[in-house]
Amino acid sequence: MDDPLALRLASTIRARRSGLTDAFATVEGLTTWVRDQDLGRFLDTSTFTADEATRVRTVALRQAVRALFAKAVAPAPPSSADPAALPPLPEALALVNRSAAPLRRSLNWTDTPEEHLDVQGDHLAAALAAAAIDFFAGPDLELVRVCPAPRCVLYFIKRHHRQEWCSVACGNRARAARHYRAKEA
Repeated sequence: MDDPLALRLASTIRARRSGLTDAFATVEGLTTWVRDQDLGRFLDTSTFTADEATRVRTVALRQAVRALFAKAVAPAPPSSADPAALPPLPEALALVNRSAAPLRRSLNWTDTPEEHLDVQGDHLAAALAAAAIDFFAGPDLELVRVCPAPRCVLYFIKRHHRQEWCSVACGNRARAARHYRAKEA
């Protein structure tokens, strides 16, 4: 879980040989994903169980976050999974901001200072939207890239000046495809 939560959310759409897969295609998939995340400040992930309404809201929020990633990599093209499925930027921003609105932070000070979170409404959406706001307003934004490997649909953070792909596996796949094309020519 080294990647920021906003990037992990966007990465719940992946490409496999059989096509795109969506970790949120079912309520069980969303439940499993949430339980694997570090969201303890916002909700008890050990007892979290998604319902269909939460799944639909989370998918919409994920698409809004992917729209922000697409904007971050512009003028480069967005992930190949995204062009037809993303909301326009103003709608994406509005959804992220609306989802984060129920999250109120305050400082309590009795014997020692401590943060108090007051989350009203959808705890999961508020947590994910807050993570997206933190990420897109943070220093890693200029390092966001789209993986150029064949069939990959992931965004990634370029952590090294020589990094070209989201993973070693994608780099190997891209080099193998390039080698195959060169042999065919």
